[in-house]
Amino acid sequence: MSTSRPQKTHRWFAAAYDLLAKIEGKHIEELRRYVAGSATGRVLEIGCGTGLNLEFYDWSKIDRLDALEPDPFMLKRTRQRLAGLPEDVRDRVTTHEATAESLPFPDATFDTIVSMLVLCSVSEPSHAIAEMRRVMKPQGELRLVEHVQAVGASATLQSLIQPVYGWFSGACHLGRDT
Repeated sequence: MSTSRPQKTHRWFAAAYDLLAKIEGKHIEELRRYVAGSATGRVLEIGCGTGLNLEFYDWSKIDRLDALEPDPFMLKRTRQRLAGLPEDVRDRVTTHEATAESLPFPDATFDTIVSMLVLCSVSEPSHAIAEMRRVMKPQGELRLVEHVQAVGASATLQSLIQPVYGWFSGACHLGRDT
């Protein structure tokens, strides 16, 4: 297990994350099902958070899942969620405390990389993407969902709430032009 520390952590955001995901509703659940549900082979999940995607993987198609999360408070919740899954699933999952910008894996390791609402909070998105490309097999698949910079009044709202939201959320940039 890697021990590189995240730049920012926040125990309160980790505690509130699952509730916030429920508030986001069915749309986010459908996106999780889409992103995680078609993953196959050896899978890397970047920014597994509290492990919400675990229930959406089709475990009959997963050889192994490496779940990476830099925030120890989030990762603790992933491990708790993982403990509730069947033993044959738990045996195929390894958690890693590490950042997306410095992946602790050899080149061309993964068949599928899953990234769900992650690039908004990494310090160097271009480095994270380069690292994903490095560790993905040549015919691999990146399954990604990200929020982006809004336009108009919504962009203004993102800018207004960013200082507080960014602190609370462990560095999420609502208005990042991903």
